[in-house]
Order: sequence, then C-alpha cells, then structure tokens
Amino acid sequence: MVLKLHVWGPAFSLPSIDAQCLATIAYLSLTLPKDAWVLVASSDPSVSPTNELPALRNGNTWVSHFRNIVDYLRQYSSGDWDLDADLTGLDRADSIAFTSFLDTQFPPLLALSLYVTSQNYYSSVLPAYSSQILSWPSTWLIPPQHRAAAKRASDHLGLSSLDLVALEEDRKREHSAAVAAGRLPASLPLLKATTPATTSGLVPSHRFRMEAVTAAAFEPLAAMLPAHKQYLLGGDRPTSVDCLLLGYGCLAALGAEHLQEAWLGEAMRQKAPRVVEWVRDRQTAWLANDALPWRPTERPHWRTVGNTIWNTVAEATPVWRDYRVNTRMREVALAQEAELSPEERSALAKHATSYKKDVWLSVAVVVGGVAALVGYMAKVGFLSSTAWEEEYVDEEEEGEEEVVRPEIPEALNATDFLGSLSFS
Repeated sequence: MVLKLHVWGPAFSLPSIDAQCLATIAYLSLTLPKDAWVLVASSDPSVSPTNELPALRNGNTWVSHFRNIVDYLRQYSSGDWDLDADLTGLDRADSIAFTSFLDTQFPPLLALSLYVTSQNYYSSVLPAYSSQILSWPSTWLIPPQHRAAAKRASDHLGLSSLDLVALEEDRKREHSAAVAAGRLPASLPLLKATTPATTSGLVPSHRFRMEAVTAAAFEPLAAMLPAHKQYLLGGDRPTSVDCLLLGYGCLAALGAEHLQEAWLGEAMRQKAPRVVEWVRDRQTAWLANDALPWRPTERPHWRTVGNTIWNTVAEATPVWRDYRVNTRMREVALAQEAELSPEERSALAKHATSYKKDVWLSVAVVVGGVAALVGYMAKVGFLSSTAWEEEYVDEEEEGEEEVVRPEIPEALNATDFLGSLSFS
C-alpha cells in the first residue's frame, strides 16, 4: 500500500511553509523508495483525525507530527525505514538533546519572523497562503488563526513590538480614548509615528532583546555543527535530527528575496554561517520539488469547506476549544504509536477524562442557572407582554388623578390682599 503524506502547501521555493512538514518530507525522501509514498499538499488539517499536519496515512491509520511519523515508519518497516538504526546509546542521547533544543528554540523564532513581524506577514506570508496554499474560504480563516497562535507561542520572548501594525492601532485607540476623556481636543490630529515602520526602528531595549534570543538559538547551533562535522551526530550519514534541523533551518534562513524584514536570516548568517551553508546544500539535495512524488491536490469538496468553517468556529470558542484539545490528548494517550509507559498513558487518559467531566459539569450548571432564571421570570410575569401592558396602563391611570387648584379671584388689589392676611 502506498503511504500518503499530507502537508501544508509549498511557499518560498520550498515544498511546504511549515517546518515540521519540511522535516517529514526530507525524512521520507531519504528513507522510503520513491514508489512507496506520495506527497499531497492538502493544506487541510481536518483530513487527519488529530486535525494536524503533517499527517501520514496508511489505509485507516493516521499518524501526525514529525517524531511520531519517524517512530511509526520504524515499527511499520521492522527497522528498514529508520535513519537512526545504527545509533549507539550515546548518539541516541545526543539526538534526543538536539531534538529538544531545536523544538524549543526555533518555533518561537519562526513565529516571530513569519507571522508576528507585520511586514513579513502582510507582504509575503499572507499572499503565499492566498495564492499558492489555500482556497476559499480557508484564505479568510486559517492565516489569522495561525497568526494568533504564533503570537501566543512567541509572547514569552517579549518581542511583540515586531507587530508594527498592532502598535499603530494601539496608538490610534489611545488617541481616541484621550479625546473621548477630554484630555486632548478633538481638533488635534493624530501625530505620525516617530519611528519608521521597520524593525530597525525598534527601541534599543527591544533590539538588545532580539540579539539575545537569536544568540540563544544560533550560537549553540554553530557549536553543534562545526566545520569538521558533516552531520549533527558526527557520522557519515544523516539521521532524523538532521532532517529536523533542515526543516527549521530552511524557514529561518529565508533571505530578502522572500521576506521584507529578513532579520532572522541575517542573525543566522552572522552567528551560524556554517549552518546556513549546510542548510542550503541539503535543501537542494533533499527537498528538490521536481524530485518529490507529488500527487495533484484534489479540488475542495463541500464537506471540506464545511469542516474548515466548523473547526475554525470550534477553535475560536474557549470552552469548546479546550474540550477538543483534551479529546485529542486522550486519543494520543490511547494510541498504540505513542511511546508512553502504561503509567503515563493511564495518567494522561484520566486527566483528559476528568477535564471533560468538569467541562460538562460547568456547562450543565450554566444551562441550569439560565433555565432557573427564565422560569422565575416567567413565573412572576416579567416576560409576559400582558403584565407590561397592565403596568403601563396603571401608570397612565395613576398619572390622570384630578388635581385641585386653589380658586384665584379675577381682581385683587394690594390692600385687599394685605387685609386678608392674618398674623398670629
């Protein structure tokens, strides 16, 4: 049976816009015979039961994430499709450490570069999604969803100021609020920004912060891949961690020909030039578009459009989103391909089940409270239109009470008026 690898579509002369997808494509191109798999740029996470890409399909079996796919291929092929088969115990420990480093350092930086940096998002990433990757209505739904997720993933780096469009919108809101509060006259126009709309205009503290976060990623990476090493683990053949480095490195090293603000690629070239050279060479050999077994993307079905809208609404609803996340967590815990001990599998499944019960209990309490309130309002007649009409008529009738006014004589002079007064 031919395996099908579903990925996010191509962009920036790369087979995919996603680092995990690029790493998985590189791994399969190095491991599997060309006639054993096909590559599908579905760009639709709903095709996978876990609602994630990359996703490998083998009949009714679906596997998501780069590391899970690597483990599945090793088990499925009885070790024949395993780049890590010859690793020693120490090499495997290094591979785990390097993988953890890459998965920790690179995703937030790529989120900042591609999605948070407003010039790159609006001038390069969003057009790539609209023209090459997605179809309607996904073009209106998925990119903003990815950008919101990228902001959450990179918020701890303290570089949200890279979103210059959001900063300008905040400045306009503050000006409007000041005018509404009377602190500024309405006739005073909004002054232009004092800094240019580029990353070079960031305040010095943010520039120092950018230098720190890029150095934390690229300087150790330069030490991991010195000039005398052909691969990360020092052997004469690539391993899975090399594929992961290629996936992250391809997007991190994007230059000015693809991004308007290529600050991440410039930092990588300055701090790890050997890695940039290594990525360029492996990209040509392992990720050549014309050498990959592409399968034409099918035209979106109405069910696909419905699933996209459904998933977008679900991910935008707080309680619903958490419920879906915990459901997927329970499925992962029970999946056979998950490398978890029986204790870890049981604890994770119990946690997901317990959270699901808490969600349903919270929903039941809210629904019960709303039902009780509506019932009480109906009982006292607050919702009855007749009660409203009777109350309104009563108020009108009460307002029509006869008012007794003192009789005022037609003519009254000052003498008569003073004489009519009596003093005690």
